Amino acid sequence: MRIVVDLTRCQGYAQCVFLAPKVFELHGEEGLLYAPAVPEDQGERVRQAAAACPVQAILVGEEVSAGAR
Repeated sequence: MRIVVDLTRCQGYAQCVFLAPKVFELHGEEGLLYAPAVPEDQGERVRQAAAACPVQAILVGEEVSAGAR
């Protein structure tokens, strides 16, 4: 699973940080750091974080396998 956060939409509410702290981290007051490649054991937490984002800034997608085109 991979994620992308639209940082122009992100308002720093930090719901994602509370729900998936191993993937999302606040840097300073409003700077969000995140891991685009989500560890397998964090998938459900990341989906919950994306759903909880008040501005829907988190996009979640499955990785395309190397053989699929």
